[in-house]
Amino acid sequence: MTAIIDRNDLDRAVDALRGGRLVAFPTETVYGLGADASNSSAVGRVFVAKGRPAGHPLIVHVADSSALDAWAVEVDRRAWLLADTFWPGPLTLVLRRSDRVAPEVVGGRDTVGLRVPDHPVTLELLRRFGGGVAGPSANRFGHVSPTTARHVADDLDGSVDLIIDGGPARVGVESTIIEVVDDWVTLLRPGGVTAAEVEDVLGQRVVDGRGGESRASGMLTSHYAPRAPVTLWDGDRTLFTRDTVVVSAGGFEHDGHVIELPSDAAGFAGGLYAALRRADALGAEHIMIKPPIEGPLLPAVLDRLAKAAAPRQ
Repeated sequence: MTAIIDRNDLDRAVDALRGGRLVAFPTETVYGLGADASNSSAVGRVFVAKGRPAGHPLIVHVADSSALDAWAVEVDRRAWLLADTFWPGPLTLVLRRSDRVAPEVVGGRDTVGLRVPDHPVTLELLRRFGGGVAGPSANRFGHVSPTTARHVADDLDGSVDLIIDGGPARVGVESTIIEVVDDWVTLLRPGGVTAAEVEDVLGQRVVDGRGGESRASGMLTSHYAPRAPVTLWDGDRTLFTRDTVVVSAGGFEHDGHVIELPSDAAGFAGGLYAALRRADALGAEHIMIKPPIEGPLLPAVLDRLAKAAAPRQ
């Protein structure tokens, strides 16, 4: 049985990482499944634990922006400016990778995603560890991401060595991924930092790179999916059955079970994954979701909902 520890036992987690073992850790977005990003065998254990395809790249978490020069090359002023503005925070920068990154982290690519998470427990862990921690979400691949330590244990008990309990994730959906390579600034995944915010900082248009080759975490068509099939509500009540669980932004009348979330996109994002897990626990045969309609995080929420509702791969 996997041990769940708190912030007072971080030395144990550091020792585990240095020994090539797996440690689940909290961030402001979701919980990550961490391994030493320079240790090929440890990174390989992440893919096995998650059931993740070997070619699907991981994000490397570092303690501060000074680590950019160690883990990336050809880092230009735009990347430094974004790091200085949004780190620690829910922004991942995809840059040309250095030789320090284990090849398994990037799935054979010449780029790597780097991020400084905005969570005091994990920042302290990273400082004590002194390296990079490769960390996808700490759940089975393609399933709903975890926002609490208990969610991690529900999915990966016995497959991860330690889980650090840092409380519920504040943002609730994964980081924005921005690729800064050559002349382009490309959005690969929306998240807690908006494309408009990036454009305001850089004075350069952000190109939407979604829908192309999967070159970063969360770019597959089907992802973030609960056990039950998901439909986004379009006003057609004939879709409801007695065993439908509704996840709704704001009030919603339904004879079955309704899980109500805040009507603003940020509040909805904060509770979305927990609601999907709860719907599965209730034995839902079908999950109907009424999304929010406004807020800066709306693109990120709609992205996650579209992937949760997509045909399963």
